[in-house]
Amino acid sequence: MKTKAAVNWGVGQDWKIEELELDDPKRGEVLVKLAASGLCHSDEHILTGDMPVPGYPYIGGHEGAGVVEKVGPGVENLKVGDHVVLSFIPACGRCKMCSTGHQNLCDLGAGILEGLQITDGTSRHHVKGDDARLMCVLGTFAPYTVVNEASAVKIDDDISLELAALVGCGVTTGWGSAVNSAEVKPGDVVVVVGVGGIGSNAVQGARIAGAKYIVAVDPVEFKRENAQSLGATHTAASIEEAMPLVQQLTRGAMADAVIYTAGVVEGALIAGIMALTTKGGIAVVTGISPAADMSVNMSLFDLTLSQKRLQGSLFGSANPRADIPRLLSLYQNGQLKLDELVTKTYSLEDINQGYQDMRDGKNIRGVVVYN
Repeated sequence: MKTKAAVNWGVGQDWKIEELELDDPKRGEVLVKLAASGLCHSDEHILTGDMPVPGYPYIGGHEGAGVVEKVGPGVENLKVGDHVVLSFIPACGRCKMCSTGHQNLCDLGAGILEGLQITDGTSRHHVKGDDARLMCVLGTFAPYTVVNEASAVKIDDDISLELAALVGCGVTTGWGSAVNSAEVKPGDVVVVVGVGGIGSNAVQGARIAGAKYIVAVDPVEFKRENAQSLGATHTAASIEEAMPLVQQLTRGAMADAVIYTAGVVEGALIAGIMALTTKGGIAVVTGISPAADMSVNMSLFDLTLSQKRLQGSLFGSANPRADIPRLLSLYQNGQLKLDELVTKTYSLEDINQGYQDMRDGKNIRGVVVYN
């Protein structure tokens, strides 16, 4: 079939809307008609070159939800008409990581930036006669896509697909950064540094986990105000501004958990992140830094003597097949806010404006909506 897609042709270039020729799904694959795709900062890293990709054309988008329109041979768990959220990391259910409860680290995730089909390493997507690669083997910046069954999580039919799309990356990543990676417990003091699309949900995760105080740190006033509506009890414009506030709230003990979710992670800020963290506490890094950046400022002396933990977090240390339905259930019973996360919706043709609005700090989450 012929459709369209937002395609990147190289570092420094904007998304370009191109005609997409899409093959039928092969063994283990499904054709999905998408309802919406979130505009996540991770796709911006493709344009800037912070996250190198192996070739072009490259179709963006990894946060989407839709309806299964066709299934290939051998598909066992999905049928035509099923509503699905596309998980940006596939989960095979059989590898060591999946079988020990770490689906976010599934072996299939090693190839997600290669952007070729999991089953055979070829492409179902073609642009101008060339095989196209897909962001996280999904390519949700298109009204239709073909994905492996391992990337699709069935959800209830009565949930808005436009909102469910957010759980494919941002919501689960942020919520899990607090609940799973930072191990937030009732009564904890939590600091979230960067409260955009990921950090806002780290705030929600900390609130749902029962944190006593949640300090949202961001230079953009709009984001700080929004974080308060999601559960932040205090705000600060910078780490330096947050330091005396956290000292006051904790009588000098500092925060039980600090979650760093900026759009671009800077190694120079890790020292401040660790200084905000209490003895025996956890500092979680969820955002992406440039792949070539190897510089980190921190005190190893303090790390050892204060027994602090610096923890990376991928997809919020979540098990997508369990946590995506769980989060949507939390939304249905009013504990998790999704409607409030969507600042503005866009057509696919306006995707570059959506990303400019993200750069300008105007959006918590921009969403491309398909007819």
